[in-house]
Amino acid sequence: MAGEEDKAIWAPVEPIGAGLRGRCPRCGEGRLFSGFLTLGKRCANCKLDYSFADAGDGPAVFVILIIGFIVVGLALWMEVTYNPPLWVHFILWIPLTLVLCLVALRLMKGVLITLQYRNKAAQGRWDRGQ
Repeated sequence: MAGEEDKAIWAPVEPIGAGLRGRCPRCGEGRLFSGFLTLGKRCANCKLDYSFADAGDGPAVFVILIIGFIVVGLALWMEVTYNPPLWVHFILWIPLTLVLCLVALRLMKGVLITLQYRNKAAQGRWDRGQ
C-alpha cells in the first residue's frame, strides 16, 4: 500500500476532495473508477495499484442511513402537510431515492477508498509472535 516512498515522490492529496471527484488517492489526478461504481485496476497517472482498496459494505450503509433519513422525513412532511394520494408518493419518492442513492454511493465509495489509502487501513491480523 502507501509506503514511505510515496510521501517523498507525491505531494499529499486531500482525501475527501479526491474521493468526491473520483481521483487517485496518491496523485489526485488519475481516475479511481473505470465504470460508474467499478474500481479501476491502477492509476493511469502514477500507476498506483488499486488492489488495496476494499470499501466493502461501508458506502452502502452510509447511503442507506443518510438518504433514508432524508427521503422518509420529506415523505412524512408531505403526508402531514398536504395529504396527497398514495400514487403521488410513489411518483416522487421512488425515483428520487434511486437517483440520490446511486449518486451518493459513488461519492461515498470514492471517499472511503481515498481515506483507506491515506490512513493505510488494512485487514486486521493477529500478532501471534508474543
